[in-house]
This record gives sequence, structure tokens and C-alpha cells, in this order.
Amino acid sequence: MKKIVFYLFIVSSLLFSDNVKSDANALKQELEQNRLAEEDLKREKIQSYISEIKDIEQKIAKKDSVWMKSYASYLTSLEVRESLEEIKSRIEFLQKKRDKSFSETDELSALISREKILTSQIEKLKKKDSSPFSDLLTPPNIDEIPSITNPFDIFAGISLIKTLDKSFDDYLLKKEELKQLVSLLKAQDHIYKEMGIIDEQKVHKGAAELKTKQVERFESALDTMNVTADVYEKRLDVVNVNINKDVEVQIFKLGKIGITILIVFAVFFLLKLIAKKYITDHDRFYMANKVITFINFTLIIFILFFSYIENVSYLVTILGFASAGIAIAMKDWFMSILGWLVIVFGGSVHVGDRIRIDMDGMQYVGDVMDISLLRMTILEDITLTSVMQNRRAGRIIFIPNNYVFTRMIANYTHSSLKTVWDGVNITITFDSNHKKAMHIAKEITKKFSKGYTDITRKQLNKLRSNYSLKNTNVEPRIFSFIEPNGISIDAWYLTNAYGTLTLRSVISTEIIDAFLAEDDITIAYPTQMLHLEKAAKKTPPFQTEEVL
Repeated sequence: MKKIVFYLFIVSSLLFSDNVKSDANALKQELEQNRLAEEDLKREKIQSYISEIKDIEQKIAKKDSVWMKSYASYLTSLEVRESLEEIKSRIEFLQKKRDKSFSETDELSALISREKILTSQIEKLKKKDSSPFSDLLTPPNIDEIPSITNPFDIFAGISLIKTLDKSFDDYLLKKEELKQLVSLLKAQDHIYKEMGIIDEQKVHKGAAELKTKQVERFESALDTMNVTADVYEKRLDVVNVNINKDVEVQIFKLGKIGITILIVFAVFFLLKLIAKKYITDHDRFYMANKVITFINFTLIIFILFFSYIENVSYLVTILGFASAGIAIAMKDWFMSILGWLVIVFGGSVHVGDRIRIDMDGMQYVGDVMDISLLRMTILEDITLTSVMQNRRAGRIIFIPNNYVFTRMIANYTHSSLKTVWDGVNITITFDSNHKKAMHIAKEITKKFSKGYTDITRKQLNKLRSNYSLKNTNVEPRIFSFIEPNGISIDAWYLTNAYGTLTLRSVISTEIIDAFLAEDDITIAYPTQMLHLEKAAKKTPPFQTEEVL
């Protein structure tokens, strides 16, 4: 009985130990699964952080920030210096070594060449390694403020204020750009710190430290820029106040001078009315009018002279006001100068354009060589006008600029348009195949003017933004007209404005050759047709035999 109980006890003990071992193994497996799940979760979290960092990097790259470029240049300069130091150390080691192998000799030559290249790069980047943002942090320079002492300085002062304000606005834009960039970099730094907490292997520790250092530098630059912007704004306010005060003084002074000049004009205008009323002789009135005008403008010149005689620099102002009197005394010169302004700023004629001018019943066609203050100079070329009318060319023609108001000036090459329409006409007989002739003329003109047609099409498309163009057909045009001695075939095509006669000659000869080669096309020209008849034999009124 005791043995039975003992065996039962042993069996139960063995069963119990098996249960305990199985429970321990199950617990161990569960812990291992939990650990693996936790590591997977950490890896997913790290990947999520890395994805966020890349997204922020893309946002920074899209901005194409000058700050990042400057910082990259700064890092490049540091890397170049470090690389140069390593190369110098290696060169020094190889030079001290007596027995150098062939490969070491080649290495030494390559290192010396590389040292020269890196040294030249450092010269270009010598300012980059001192501070990454030195140029960007420096505010716009405020030069010495000029004193406004005459009316012309008013424009200079206003222009200076606008320039300084624009420079300050640009500086503020750079500051705002830096502020946004710092915000993005801080977000990256925060992500790196969050990632460092769960990154037990510290894989991204180096990148996190570099990012932290980058954020510190950018924040320091932003703090510096905030202080600099405040100081610069106060300096700018002082400059604006001083310039505005000087401008007000000059405007008040100019107003007093203007009132004085108006009074002088009124007085001398009354003198002219009196002279016109009491001086009946035309020549005497003309001379009196000239004398009054001369005295009037001379007095105005003296008023201006004594108003701005405080400094020699006012001579420029005096000459400026005196030019008004000169303009009236020299009307033609003044009109030519005004015509020059119209030509230059209106853009109707430029140097190099081919123009035609009508002067004194003659037409001159040539290229503009110069546009001076008083006249245009053109070189007369051999054109159809020279051939048909003038029978000479090569002359230098001087055209007063005031002709732009009183004469007809045609520009063959205005704006981007460098081609013109030209045409040839050939007369064929009435019994010729005129449809076939028109087709031949069209094919020939198409062949030889195709390049100019394509160019003109592009040029007209450019002109649409400035002019209203109704008909932009650039293909050759063929017309037929009934003339007294036949049918006239007119072929019109686009050609180079500077070489119309060349293409005209080529197309004319080609059309003539083509017409002569056709049996059913005859070229017509003034002709006369004679009808010859034999004289009738006269019968004598009597028989000759009778006379005998």
C-alpha cells in the first residue's frame, strides 16, 4: 500500500513539473513576441519621422532659399579647408620620404595639382568660412545724404527715398524668408529629438547633432537680423525727415520764383500788346517784338541767376531755365530737338531702319546711319525709287528731325518687321492661257519668297500685341487685269526690305523663261500690224492697138 502511494506521488510530481515548464516557455514566448512587436512599432515610428523630415527638406528645397545656398557655401568652404589640410599633410609626408615608389611619385604629383586647385577655390571662398550669412545680414548701405539746394536735387532726393525704401523692403523680405526657414528647421530638429528617444542604436545621432547646430546658427542669424532691421529703420526715418524738409524748402523757393516769372511774363505781354496797337509798320513791330522778347527772357535769366547764385553748382540750374529762352529764339532747332525726342522715345525710327522721305518733290530711300539731336543721316541705296526716278544713289542725305512733324516718312523695317511687299507685272496676249500663266507666276513667287513668307508670319504675330492687324495673309498674291494691249499678270510677294531689287530681278527672269517655254502663253508688248494689198491693174480707156 505504501509502495502504491509512493508511486502515485512520484507520478503527480512529474506531471506538475511538466506543467510548470510549459507555462514558463509560454511566458517566455509571449515576452519575446511583445519585444518584437515593440521593436517593429519603433521602426515604423522612426520611418514615419524620417518621412516627415524628407517632406520638410522638400519644402525647403522648393523655396530655393538664398540662405540655404549661403550656408551650403559655408560648409563647402570648411570641407575644402579640411581637405586641403589633409592633402598638405600627405604631401609633406611623401616629400620627406626618400625612397618613393612609382605609385607614390604619381600620387605626389596628383596631390600637388589638387592642392593648387583647392587653393584657388579657397581664394574664391575666403569670406565664406568666417560667417555663413555675413553678406545677407549686412543691411543696405546708406550713402552720404546729398543736400538739396536746387530744384533738380528734388528729384534726386525723392529718388533716393524710393531707393532706400525699396532696399529696406527687400531686407525685410529676406528676414521673413529666414523666419520661415528657421520654423522649418526647428520642426526638423524637434523630429530628430523625438526620434532620438526611441532610437536605442543612435543611428541618427550624428544627423541630429548637425541639425541642432544648423538651427542654432540660423536662429542666431535671425536674432541679429531683427536687431539690425530695427536700427536701420530708425536711420531711414531720420534720412526721410531730413530729405522731406529740404524738399519743402526748395518747393517753396521755386514757387516764389515761379510767381515772379509769371508777373514778368504778364508785364512784357502787355508791352507786346501796346506795341502791336501803336506801331503800324510791320518791320518796326517785328523788331520791337524781338527786343521785348529778348529783354523778357534776359530778365528772367537774371532772376534765376540771382536766386541760385549762392553756389557755383547752381549754374546747371540756370542753364536749364535759360534753355526755355533759347528754344523760343531758335524755333527750328527746338523743333528738331523735340522731333529727336519723339523719334527716340516714340520708337518710330531707329538706327539701321530703311526709310523713305519726301523732300521738295523728291523721294529718297536709304538706311538710317545716325540720329543726332538735330538731324537724321541716311545713306541712299540702290532701290526701285533710284532706278525709276532719281537715277542715282549712294548719297548721304541729312534730314532735320522736325520733318517728323511736317513730312511723310515711311519706315520699311519698323519694329521687328524686316520684309515688304513687292511685285512684278508681265502682260500676255488675249489669246494666251491666262489661268495657266497665273498658276506659273504663283508657283515661282512661292518658291523664291517662301523664306520671307515664314519670317513675316512670325513677325506679324509679334506685332499683334501692339497693333490691330486686319489682314495677315502673307502668301504670294496673283492678280490679272485687262490692259489695252493684253492681260497684265501682277505677282506680289514678300521680300527682304534691304534687297528688293535682287529678288525682283530673279523672279522676273524666272517668269519670263517659264512663259517662253509654254506654247499657249505669249508675252505681249506694244506692236503694230500692217495690212499690205497689191495695187489693182488699171485698164486704159482705149485700145492701144487703135493708137498704133
